[in-house]
This record gives sequence, C-alpha cells and structure tokens, in this order.
Amino acid sequence: MIKGVKQRLLMVTIVYWVLLSYMVAALIWWFIALQKQNSIMTNMRLADISINDAQYSNKIAQVNTERKRKVAQYIGEGATFLVLISIGAVFIFRVTRKQIVFSQQQQNFMMAITHELKTPIAITQLNLETLQKRKLEQTKQDMLIQNTLQEANRLNTLCNNILFAAQIDAGAYKPTTEELNLSSIVHESSNEFVRRYSKRTIVLNISDGLFILGEQLQLQMLINNLIENALKYSPVDAQVTIKLFGKNDKAIIEVIDEGNGITDSEKKQVFEKFYRSGDEKLRNTKGTGLGLYLCKKIVAGHKGLITITNNQPKGSIFTVSLNIYHEPK
Repeated sequence: MIKGVKQRLLMVTIVYWVLLSYMVAALIWWFIALQKQNSIMTNMRLADISINDAQYSNKIAQVNTERKRKVAQYIGEGATFLVLISIGAVFIFRVTRKQIVFSQQQQNFMMAITHELKTPIAITQLNLETLQKRKLEQTKQDMLIQNTLQEANRLNTLCNNILFAAQIDAGAYKPTTEELNLSSIVHESSNEFVRRYSKRTIVLNISDGLFILGEQLQLQMLINNLIENALKYSPVDAQVTIKLFGKNDKAIIEVIDEGNGITDSEKKQVFEKFYRSGDEKLRNTKGTGLGLYLCKKIVAGHKGLITITNNQPKGSIFTVSLNIYHEPK
C-alpha cells in the first residue's frame, strides 16, 4: 500500500479513536452527573421522612428501591447508547477505510489501464507504419504481423475483462449454460498461448473427454486469465504447466508457475477487484487487477472452487475444481 493511502488511513484512525473516546467520556460524565443528581434527590426524600412515622421503614425501603431502579435505568440506557454508538462508529470507520483503499485501487486501475491501452496501440501503430514505409523480407514481415496480432489479442482480452467486470457489477450479465467439452476449451486456449509465447516453456498435460455445464466465453476467459497471470509473474526462463484431469466427479484445472509465489496474507486479496500489490508507478508487470477477480466470479458462477497453494520449490499453483457433467440415463 502506497504512502498516501497509509497517511489517510492513519488520519482516519486517529480521528476515529478521538471521537469514540470523546463519546465514551461524555457517556461516563453523563452517568456520573445523573448518579449525583439521583443521590441528592434520594437524600432529600429521606430527609423528608419523619422517624416517628408509622410507615418509616416502608418509606425508607421505597426510596432506596427507587434509587436502585434509577441506577439500573442509567446503566441500561448508557450501555445501550454505548453499544449503538460503538456499532455506528465501527461501521463508519470500516466503510471509510474501505472507501479510501478502493479509491486508491481505482486510481491504480486507471494508471494501469492507461498503460495497458497505450502500449499495444503504440506497438501496433509502429509495426503498421514500418510495413507501410519499408519493403521488408518475408520473415521480418511475418514477425511484425505476428507481433501486431499479439498486441491486438492483448487489447481484445483487456476489453473483454473490463466489459465483463462492468456487467457483473451492474448485474446485467445473463449467463447461458450448455454442455461443453472442457478438454477442448483448455486445449485451444493453452495452444494459443504456446503460439503467442513461442520462446516460453509451456507444458501441457490435458486429459481428453471431460465435459461440464457452463458458458464457453467465460471458461475461455478463466483459462486465459490464469495462464496470462502465470506467465506474467514468472521469469522468462521458468516453466508454466497447465493440467486438466478428472478426480472424484470433478474436473481439476491446475496452472502451475515457478515465480516468486504469493504470501499467505495475499492469497485471498489477489481475488479482490483492482487488487495489485505495490505501486503502479514502480511496477514492471502488466495488468489491471481484474484477471483473478473475474476468475473467482466465473468459478463461483459455475458452482466450482478456486484455490491457491504453494508450488515447490517456488511459485504458485492455481487450482480450479468444476463438476463433471454426466448425461442423464
């Protein structure tokens, strides 16, 4: 978390505790003042009772009972106010804290999206201008065209992620469900990355004949984001492995990388919207913080489970478990 966010959170925390302490002190002062007033009123009423009165004992008992009732009333009202104030204060503090963090994440997202959009556009423009102005050898032309297509695919993936995230948040996305060959989807998506990243080591271990109920576009987005994430956070000479196999009526997808891994404290945070550790101005890795957020939403929509475990000796394993579809007999 960057310095500006920490400063704002520190200020909010200080203000929160000052105000809460003031309200608790005011409640305590209110209780003491009422208690003093109650004692004065009790003493005045006791002084008005004559010792020769036949009902002296009963009247004394009534006055003391009334005093105790008042004390219990003050304690009950004070405790109720304290609980309500504490709940309200905690709620406001948490909402404010969450809003500050979310606001910073949105700023990070805007910085990242600007970079993610400008880079492929600039590369594509440069490649096309080169092809237009110069007569290149066929191999160089093919290389430039391939590079341009890769950047176009990056833009397409980015636009799909942003659009899908917006539709999910607005509740406007209406998924369709059909019988799908998951093995074929994983094969096609993985092979596309093998072609795009020909210099990277991508190992495929995909079982055939695994079917599920789901939506093809979402599943393709799931596989693409997981593989993209593994390649992004792994050294260029490290291996990325994509596995698909069946186990106990579950289709298990594993994307294994050999990067720096993910700390236990971040294993849940990485699935939050816009979450990316570090400062956008200093980060070298590409991305918008939407990929894994969408992965979690897609898996949840398919009634599956996505988890992160540590790879040995280093790296991470993203595991997706989905229900295998069996045709009704």
